[in-house]
Amino acid sequence: MDFELNEQQRAIKSAFARFSDERIAPQAAALDEAHAFPRELFKELAKLGLFGMRYPEEDGGSGLALTEFCLALEEIARGSMSVAACAAMQSLMGTKFLHMLGNADIRERLFKPALRGEAIGAICMTEPNAGSDLDGIATSARKVDGGYVLRGQKTWVTSAPVADFFTVFAKAGEERKLTIFLVERGFKGLSIGRAIEKMGVWALPTSELSFDDCFLPDTHRLSRQDGDGEEHLRKTLAEIRIITGAMANGVARAALDAALRYSAERKQFGKPINRYQAIQMKLAEMGTELEAAAQLVSRAAWLRDCGKPHHKEAAMAKLFASETAARVCDQAARVLASYGYAMEYPVQRYLRDVRFTLIGGGTSEILKLVIAKELAA
Repeated sequence: MDFELNEQQRAIKSAFARFSDERIAPQAAALDEAHAFPRELFKELAKLGLFGMRYPEEDGGSGLALTEFCLALEEIARGSMSVAACAAMQSLMGTKFLHMLGNADIRERLFKPALRGEAIGAICMTEPNAGSDLDGIATSARKVDGGYVLRGQKTWVTSAPVADFFTVFAKAGEERKLTIFLVERGFKGLSIGRAIEKMGVWALPTSELSFDDCFLPDTHRLSRQDGDGEEHLRKTLAEIRIITGAMANGVARAALDAALRYSAERKQFGKPINRYQAIQMKLAEMGTELEAAAQLVSRAAWLRDCGKPHHKEAAMAKLFASETAARVCDQAARVLASYGYAMEYPVQRYLRDVRFTLIGGGTSEILKLVIAKELAA
């Protein structure tokens, strides 16, 4: 594999790096403090074509590959993990199943406006008693004349308070297998529950959601047949893991950059602290591990783009990148010492936000099980 970026990839990386530096980073702290969805930046990212980057041109996208998308998303995460997470949800999980399975009306009314930033999508999988255990999902969809009646509860729904539509995984059919449904805001029986206060990514609203005999017309069963939801989800999981790895690399780069700047400016005992071996060793380890994480994510994305087997590599990339990012952010805080603990410096935000990447796309423990199974196959 050639890791050298081509001209188009360099242009994409440069454009989003500039946008991150000029538009996202200066607002990141204020957005977090306001605990507000970044609507203005969200619309600007739509104008830059981010949400449609992975979709065909005939459907309103630009037909680019996962590699290009990861380059853009890493730069966005370098500016703000909250903004990157909003963008990732809109670009993949919130819209993919509408594009893949929705009819012409759904694509025109919801999918295409979502690519333009005019509608916001969310996905509903996790439940109070079901996270990694998909079999534990209890939300049910009962068939009735003309549609389905949805009943159940979801939690940890990203963008729920602001979303216009929701992709919902529920049990349906005689065998009660996972099936994919579309619920639109305003449907009777849909309730947005309490907001979940989080340790980090404060500008990414997250809430509970409930369905109390929520009627859905037949057109809103996205699955081709009852029970095919798990198959579609597993095909998407690898992409989710790769882009989560890209976001982890972005926040880790921000943390390393902050540590490099601070250690060059901060003087103790007559010289900058980056002249001391204890600090140099930290910086060297941070840089080396981050480079390795970047290579793993790049290779996994490349394999996906080439249509080659990539599920093991996606799990490895996400596992290593997220754990590396957590270490890099921790070490950056140690380099800044007391100032790494101060709210006036962004390192404390990186340290809080990076934990988001340890959860999204599967915990490290689940990923290790996936990797071990693939290795033994």
